[in-house]
Amino acid sequence: MRWQDNRESDNVEDRRDDSGGGGGMGFGGIHLGVGGVIVVLLGSWLFGVNPMTVLGLLSGSGSATAPVQNEPARQPPASDHLAAFVSTILASTEDVWGEIFAQSGGTYERPRLVLFRGEIPTACGTGESAMGPFYCARDRKVYIDLGFYQTLRDRLGSPGDFAQAYVIAHEVGHHVQNLLGTTAKVEALRAREDRVQANATSVRVELQADCFAGVWAFHAQAEKHWLEQGDVESALNAASHIGDDALQRQAQGRVVPETFTHGSSAQRVGWFKRGMANGRVADCDTFGAARL
Repeated sequence: MRWQDNRESDNVEDRRDDSGGGGGMGFGGIHLGVGGVIVVLLGSWLFGVNPMTVLGLLSGSGSATAPVQNEPARQPPASDHLAAFVSTILASTEDVWGEIFAQSGGTYERPRLVLFRGEIPTACGTGESAMGPFYCARDRKVYIDLGFYQTLRDRLGSPGDFAQAYVIAHEVGHHVQNLLGTTAKVEALRAREDRVQANATSVRVELQADCFAGVWAFHAQAEKHWLEQGDVESALNAASHIGDDALQRQAQGRVVPETFTHGSSAQRVGWFKRGMANGRVADCDTFGAARL
């Protein structure tokens, strides 16, 4: 992926020196060490359901909101290659979604991307590196510990830049859902649903974010022509390893569809490809789809 020499976003907060050193995390009275968080949130690690949603924090059923940092945010150092990469991808999402919103007569509110290590307070509760990248609807920020990309490379077999870019694009997809009012509607709906129904709703949320990531990829490629041979395959390979069916089969040797919260591997790949095929937001209506 030829991403160098493109605009970098100035909406990146470098809070890596502010972050804590890990440790445990409390949710609803249950204390999870880092290993426990990894087990519970394995499905959130890549293109997965917003971990704050998984743990009920967005709907208020989890731990109390953590105090948010008030110190002025720093920009990442110019010498930080990986920070420059995510800043460039964020800038591309700003350009693409800004144009899409403008074409519909709206204004795109750009999210901020926060770099951290260990753990960090957010408006949705305390975030940890073990969660992987996540989006908090309450403060409209994307959070990522850049060490996640080593996990992406070493454990999920996806070393390519485009797979890394897809991580950012998916979380920005959740921001788009927030701006469109989808997040609030879904949280109200999930509060009235039983667990099986709520899980099914979460699947539609996550698949739509996958599709939105595909929409971004279509327009970014049309503008910049920065994808190289093997880039798309790398991202799709990663998606094929983090569907609920693949994760459940690996963890417990069997698949339980009614517990899915992210979608199957085939669904995740399919909805990303649907968004990338023509770059139309209208093609991403997972809530109106009879079949996913």
